[in-house]
Amino acid sequence: MTTGAGCPAAASPVVVVAPHFCVGHPIDLTIVRKMMTLSEGTFGVTDVDGNLMVKVQGGDILSLQDRRVLLDAAGNPLMTYQQKVMSARRRWEAFRGDSTDERDILFSVRKSSFFQINTNLDVFMASNTYEDVCDFRIEGNLFESKCVIYAGNSNNIIAQMHRNHSAESILLGKDSFGVTVYPNVDYAFIVSLIVILEEINTDR
Repeated sequence: MTTGAGCPAAASPVVVVAPHFCVGHPIDLTIVRKMMTLSEGTFGVTDVDGNLMVKVQGGDILSLQDRRVLLDAAGNPLMTYQQKVMSARRRWEAFRGDSTDERDILFSVRKSSFFQINTNLDVFMASNTYEDVCDFRIEGNLFESKCVIYAGNSNNIIAQMHRNHSAESILLGKDSFGVTVYPNVDYAFIVSLIVILEEINTDR
């Protein structure tokens, strides 16, 4: 995976959650998922110095819908996303704050096709009502445990992820991912996309 050095900035800032999650340089993050929890996994996101940046809490295991809440380091809800019931392409919807009201939807994510070996996802912002062309796309590689996130149907990369394989992560029941977010790209948004990708892969 490309590290922070040498990552070109996005042509225009990609802001979805909030402007302060966009920085003018590449940022390397580690996403760790604790598997053995009643909340179906909790994700913690840290920078290279180990500082907590954001975190994701799992939903109620008794709920009929998969639901996750993105929190800032202080525990304030930034975004809620949940899988849509009876969705043919495993659509997830993301809402502002702790809302699940359709008026607060920010974006949705779905598989790019019905039948896939690798998990490829299309991302549509709320304003893209026709969904003729995706606003962002995720190309996963299941066998190499990595993915690349692009702006629309272009070849412009805005983030990359790879899974960290270690004996420690296996023994502690944790999944760990290394993520490089390119300059001027909302890293809270990228974290959300990675979490949704992981949830879809887990339920394959």
